[in-house]
Amino acid sequence: MSEKPNQPRPTRAAAAPRSKAKLTEAQKRNDLLRRRAIPVALVAGLAFLFGAIAGASSGSAGEDEVRAYAQAWSKADWATMHAQLTTQAQKSTPLLDFAQSNRTTLATATAAERSVRAGEPKEAGDGRWRVPLTIRTRIFGTVRGEVVLQTVEDGDNTRIAWIPSNAFPDLRPGQQLTRNTTMPERGSLLTKDGQVLAEGAARTSSIPAVSNEVVGQIGPIPVERALETNALGIPPDAQVGISGLELIFQPQLAGRPSGTLRAGDRVIARSAGSSGEKVRTTIVPSVEQAAISAMTGRQGGVVAMNPRNGAIEAFAGQAFSLLQPPGSTFKVVSTAGALDAGVASTKSTYPFMSGIELSGFRISNAGGEVCGGTLGEAFAESCNSVFAPLGAKLGEAKLVAAAQRFGFNRISPIPGAAQSTIPLELGDDLNVGSSAIGQGQVQASTLQMTLVAATVARRGRLVTPTLSQAKADQTKASSGAQAIKASTAKILERFMIGVVRGGTGTAAAIPGVTVAGKTGTAELRSPSENPEDTDAWFIAFAPAGKEKIASSAVGVMFVGAGTGGETAAPAAQGVLSAMLARR
Repeated sequence: MSEKPNQPRPTRAAAAPRSKAKLTEAQKRNDLLRRRAIPVALVAGLAFLFGAIAGASSGSAGEDEVRAYAQAWSKADWATMHAQLTTQAQKSTPLLDFAQSNRTTLATATAAERSVRAGEPKEAGDGRWRVPLTIRTRIFGTVRGEVVLQTVEDGDNTRIAWIPSNAFPDLRPGQQLTRNTTMPERGSLLTKDGQVLAEGAARTSSIPAVSNEVVGQIGPIPVERALETNALGIPPDAQVGISGLELIFQPQLAGRPSGTLRAGDRVIARSAGSSGEKVRTTIVPSVEQAAISAMTGRQGGVVAMNPRNGAIEAFAGQAFSLLQPPGSTFKVVSTAGALDAGVASTKSTYPFMSGIELSGFRISNAGGEVCGGTLGEAFAESCNSVFAPLGAKLGEAKLVAAAQRFGFNRISPIPGAAQSTIPLELGDDLNVGSSAIGQGQVQASTLQMTLVAATVARRGRLVTPTLSQAKADQTKASSGAQAIKASTAKILERFMIGVVRGGTGTAAAIPGVTVAGKTGTAELRSPSENPEDTDAWFIAFAPAGKEKIASSAVGVMFVGAGTGGETAAPAAQGVLSAMLARR
């Protein structure tokens, strides 16, 4: 096929001629209209977009307030909840009344403050919001329901028009939450070996001589415990433990009440209840008898404890509640602090003196005795002339810290027990020195000073005292915080053995057994030659000086009974002997 020769391209037909002036004018008008239309459309589109975003972020009226209220409810943050209420609601129910209303309602349900879990609020129309709640109660199990919160315009804001029925699920306006409960049969108290200390409504015992000392009493609910017992579902006319073991084991012995929880006249939850537990205590009857005999009608207290697990095998008198100056038994604490801080050692020696002046005031040794020598010798003779200035040298902060490591200024794990204390600020050298020898403002219970002895016996580790055999069985000898260095505890043990072998505590010696102890004679009035003006103390543990932790510790304190070596030490010896006889 032959190629065609190149041909010229055809030309377009010429357009009809138009007026140049008219064409230009029309183009100007169209261009102007187009330029004006673009920004108008752009502005309209952006306005629509921003409006949609703003609408999506703000949500329905009152949503932010309801969400804040619900989140705060789960934290028991009453102030944040109250801030979401209308001005009128805040005036009619001030913050403290609002918080109390919610707390009282939760207590009626036997629920703790932080037991509420609020779910996602849902809008129900007409300003109403449904807030689902899950509330864990102590006796009625888990209660689920919802609270309807009404929101209204309040000035420029939307707030919650709160009413008291909003405090709990399914309450209608004007209704209250009520409870009707009955206590089950109270549980029994047993000794370590299973003998009955108290059982039944009459709280009878097979060993009344022992039970009369340790069981305590049940009675009407004390005013100061009304809120506590109400929150446990206990009826206001119930009998509860008010002293002794009945108080200490009240939660276990009381059991769980049975009854109903009502919203108005509707039952919304039930409790089947459960009988009180049978509690096996750490009390050993033979040791308890020895503790009772040691008291012989005197005021004070006796505690017998197993240092390995904290089991309190016996207590008598006001062993947990009576606070007195611990006298020279506190020198165990101050000596431990001095040894740990390096301000004294076994090589330290001190001049033989009958007393010493601190801040212009003379501190004398008992009976004006002249003593001194090595730290161990001064400890055995309980020389105030050594340990008062040693305490001042140790200093306020370190002395207080040492006492607190032994358990001072801490709440006792034994319910109802008094807190042993030492002031955080002691003052001048005289006050620090007086505190170091157990005088001044130092206050201790027999239980606390028994713990001091037990801590030394445990190589410096604290033990948690207990009257529950179940807890004692779970405690290992190696458990507990290290209150003092193990090496310091060994030195103190050696010093305490010296007290009993040839110092102020020889009356606590037991043939064939190595006993470690410390006497204390706390002045109640000074100066005085009257034995009734001093408290007699003795703390000890045995058998000492062995690799195995001692099995027995004892603390004795008699008010106004003379010296620790003459009065308290022989009493402690009898209790220790009873303890060791069972080992």
